[in-house]
Amino acid sequence: MVLSNVTAGYGEGNVLHNINIEVEQGKIVALVGSNGVGKTTTLRSIMGIIKPKVGSIVFNGQNLGLLPSHKIAIAGISYCPEGRELFGNLSVYENLRIGGYLVKNHKNFKSRLEWIYELFPRLYERKSQLSASLSGGEQQMLAMGRALMVTPKLLLLDEPSLGLAPILVDNIYEKIREINRSGTSILLVEQNISLALETSGHSYVMEEGQIRLQGKSEELLNDDYIKNAYLGVS
Repeated sequence: MVLSNVTAGYGEGNVLHNINIEVEQGKIVALVGSNGVGKTTTLRSIMGIIKPKVGSIVFNGQNLGLLPSHKIAIAGISYCPEGRELFGNLSVYENLRIGGYLVKNHKNFKSRLEWIYELFPRLYERKSQLSASLSGGEQQMLAMGRALMVTPKLLLLDEPSLGLAPILVDNIYEKIREINRSGTSILLVEQNISLALETSGHSYVMEEGQIRLQGKSEELLNDDYIKNAYLGVS
């Protein structure tokens, strides 16, 4: 997927200003920065929730700017939003079933559901439980599982560590690596910059709706600006 010179926003105002991002197939790419700089707006633009005013977003040869959100999902992109946005009055299984609405073949649906339960055994244990009653870590697992039900080629993850205890964050990030090893490309949005850089192969640092820095994640971890501005290392 390639974002080329994308400018986007809400109403008359622009949040993103001429941004360029590439996610190579099979890779984990991180988009990091402070709160409110445009990271979520970037994901919402990819999913067609808002449309770029300038520039293009191309995925597998298709210009996503010309497609409605459900067609973007059909094209192979899933979105796991910040805050999880689960259906709290529905069970774990019912949330996963909604996530798999595009899977029309029952055999394929069952196979994918079994894979999700293997990836997140706790979801199988809680499959009949209302999602509102789950712990924060379990809810994040369910949000990710729901997004994975359609076997996406590209998974958009928005702040998967938000509000979780460190031990749960470690578990979620091991699952993210496992998802990637299964062949799914990932665009990871995080405020926890050190964690995102350690997990990804390539990263983009966003400030005020623009890409301030980009490069190999391991190199950015050692960048003096990143250390001073984000990692508290002088």
